[in-house]
Amino acid sequence: MHDAPADRRFARSSAQPAALDALLEALQKLPGVGRRSAERLAFHILKAPLEEARSLARAIEAVKREVRHCAVCWRLTERSPCSYCEDARRDRSVVLVVEQPSDVLAIEATGAHRGVYHVLMGRVSPLEGVGPGDLTIEALIGRVRDPRRNSGGVPVREVVLALSPTLEGDGTALHILERLKGLDVQVTRLARGLPSGAPLELVSKSALADAIAERRQASASSDRGRGL
Repeated sequence: MHDAPADRRFARSSAQPAALDALLEALQKLPGVGRRSAERLAFHILKAPLEEARSLARAIEAVKREVRHCAVCWRLTERSPCSYCEDARRDRSVVLVVEQPSDVLAIEATGAHRGVYHVLMGRVSPLEGVGPGDLTIEALIGRVRDPRRNSGGVPVREVVLALSPTLEGDGTALHILERLKGLDVQVTRLARGLPSGAPLELVSKSALADAIAERRQASASSDRGRGL
């Protein structure tokens, strides 16, 4: 029997371990992680002490097992309803609407909002195949229509649209405004002046606090065509 060509023997012997390939493939499923980034993370894990790697694995398993979305506002929590929704010291008649759970952290850091929240879990983006039905807009409308579905059973008197200053954010805000038309609720929007296209988590605390304090009435008729 003839030996396999040297280049084929080298290809087989230089192949990465299956476990490493599986880790690289899993890491590349994370947002913003390409092949190079996945390799850096994987080799860091390989060089780390075994207990550190086990600790990371336990943390990932724990967050998947214990963290969930609040049944009322959809922010991340370990219990539902979350502590914000159950806090009677908050003005539960004022619901501030954001796109992602991380936006809640950005707003809370300003200390400018003492109401409750509603997390849409995204924004309407036809190019990405995300429509209104993919978000939690229906749950928001339900909170406004039926106080029993809001935090503490309190009627909602104001909905604050705190969406990103982008075309998608403006389009999402316009859709929500149309859905709330005819309901007994005031709809406001963060004051202009936020950096265009910047996610809320990257906006300075002072600029975000000012935008909340100076929020204005949202109007589809006056703002259609140039963003809300």
